[in-house]
Amino acid sequence: MKDVSTGCFILSLDFELHWGIFDKKNVADYEENLRNVKLVIPRLIELANAYNIKLTFATIGFLFAKNKEDLLNNNPKLLPSYSNKKFSPYSILNEIGKDETEDEYHYASRLIELISKSKNHEIATHTYSHYYCLEDGQTKEQFEADLIAAIAVATRRNTVIKSIIFPRNQVNEAYLDICKKHGLTSYRGTEKHSIYNTIDRKFNKKQSTRALRLIDSYINLTGHQTYKLNQVNKDTEILNIPSSRFLRPYSQSLKMFESLKTARVKNAMTYAAMHNEMYHLWWHPHNFGKNIDENFEIIESIFKHYNKLNETYNFNNLTMSEIADSN
Repeated sequence: MKDVSTGCFILSLDFELHWGIFDKKNVADYEENLRNVKLVIPRLIELANAYNIKLTFATIGFLFAKNKEDLLNNNPKLLPSYSNKKFSPYSILNEIGKDETEDEYHYASRLIELISKSKNHEIATHTYSHYYCLEDGQTKEQFEADLIAAIAVATRRNTVIKSIIFPRNQVNEAYLDICKKHGLTSYRGTEKHSIYNTIDRKFNKKQSTRALRLIDSYINLTGHQTYKLNQVNKDTEILNIPSSRFLRPYSQSLKMFESLKTARVKNAMTYAAMHNEMYHLWWHPHNFGKNIDENFEIIESIFKHYNKLNETYNFNNLTMSEIADSN
């Protein structure tokens, strides 16, 4: 059993490629970032292994498909009936390529295999179809069908799914019993502050709220967002391992503030280590598909800081499922 009594550093990646942004951007709008995910993930795995760090890759079920026929055969019969039809990725299935060689933006079986072979890291689910659990129109039964499909496609690739990260952090607590029913043991909740509240959809999407979240990445507006697991989890269906911080990618326009962003993360990590608490950092692999070297300089700096905290305070690093197993 893994020990979390001295605090823990968790890193989770929302691995989604174009499926995660198809309702906002065309491939052409974000092509460089998406194309370079095939460079980012191997480099990230190599760097994490060098610093003895474990990652949790929450992966869209669509990405497991080796070709279009495989994808279509895996689809659940009960599809989400969103009131806003633009949220359904099934509407673009006719537009994607026939396989991973032809279309690297909607398939990723080779990258999933690379993650799996590395052994150190967890493959979790990001739902089958980037399912939005708080949007109008969809139902609990449709979510269950989506989750069953996600587990099934992973199982066929010899991957056991134990953790879930909800797309757009839309945690619907009414759906947690379904997650537990199908063997999931943990999920990533949201930060404990109103600007990170995803339940109030209008407030969450407001420009002012988004601006506050941006500022909070550089200046401490909402606290360190570290926590003790037993304080967060009371009468929960499965273990909540909340986010502490979204690691924003390097920004050329904000480069003078990059040191503040990194310091914000490191200061919170240090606080967690000194107080035996949890610190959960997350991002999307495609976030770092542009300015790759600058982004990896930031990541390596954070990994080095973790190693120092591990040596000084016995601050641990575990995957989400390992943390659940330790409780």
